[in-house]
Amino acid sequence: MSIPSGTVPSRRELNKAATRDAIAAAALDFLRTRKFSEFTVDDVAAAAGVSRRTFFNYYPSMEAAVASFTQRYLDSVITELEARPLDEPLLESAQIALTAVDSPDHLAALAETFTLTQDPQLGRFQLQAWEDCSVKITEVARHRLPETTDELYIHALVGAVVGSCRAAFQVWFREHGTDTSPASLAHLHRLLGSTISLVRNGFQN
Repeated sequence: MSIPSGTVPSRRELNKAATRDAIAAAALDFLRTRKFSEFTVDDVAAAAGVSRRTFFNYYPSMEAAVASFTQRYLDSVITELEARPLDEPLLESAQIALTAVDSPDHLAALAETFTLTQDPQLGRFQLQAWEDCSVKITEVARHRLPETTDELYIHALVGAVVGSCRAAFQVWFREHGTDTSPASLAHLHRLLGSTISLVRNGFQN
């Protein structure tokens, strides 16, 4: 559950967020030790201390629960992006937003989830999270860029940003595999900043 920045969440909102986090954490715990086909929604619900019905109140599927770590991190980046000055170049804002998200726990969870979801079934939901992020960034871009900006320009720009970020994760994974140590995550953080630099500089050598 995402609570808007600057607001004081109610006890009900905090409880809902805690339940949502507990379900996602339980799903990730199972995925660390078992294949995806070896545990069920009932297993995850029981581990999280909730009913099967409560599970589906928060997530439409097991895959969505696991992918929520990706969604959470990307939402935090978008929040940072929206907070950047409107007169700042969009690519500069994107680069700062990616490096400004300072929650190592969120980045570690996303990195670990990426390593554990390489099969097509789970990867499909990871891809959906990135596509949802693209839609949100496109809306941010429309508000920040001049009204006369061509739609092709907006979509191509957003596609380059999101695609380059996914590329950073793929390069990181090839180099580090399942290693999510602080040193490995620091490298991932640097890659995320560097990949936007490539886009900003037009991939010039």
